[in-house]
Amino acid sequence: MHELSLADVPSRIGQELGKSEWITVDQTTIDLFADATHDHQFIHVHPERAAVESPFGGTIAHGFLTLSLLSAMNFSGMPKIREQTMGLNYGLDRVRFMSPVKTGSRVRGRFVLSECQFRGASMLVTTYEVTVEIENENRPALTANWITIIQFDPNDRPKGI
Repeated sequence: MHELSLADVPSRIGQELGKSEWITVDQTTIDLFADATHDHQFIHVHPERAAVESPFGGTIAHGFLTLSLLSAMNFSGMPKIREQTMGLNYGLDRVRFMSPVKTGSRVRGRFVLSECQFRGASMLVTTYEVTVEIENENRPALTANWITIIQFDPNDRPKGI
């Protein structure tokens, strides 16, 4: 994975900074997510019933499971910021679940930097337009604006910014 310096980030607005590895969303992952969130709706955890009673022909991933994979997608697909000491989620805007992720599908994230702003002595707030694609599907699983904070040592702040 390539690296960027803090000083380079603002010049990358409007560009795709990363594309993650494909992640397989299998029934075990869906079941574990259902247990963690207490969301055991049959369309997620009962393959036989979902095959008969749902329009999807089988089980599908929870939308929030797909959304939660953004962290893993970020680690596998985004450049490392050299000066970063810590990364934090700040929030999400305009999350839209566009297509169901059927069990066994593979998904990946694409990250376009849309905004960045230095705040205080040691933070860079970034916004990414994120698209989670489903392999061999025309429509994405989801789109969102993901806002993150890149924490860095104040001594590493680029001069003049």
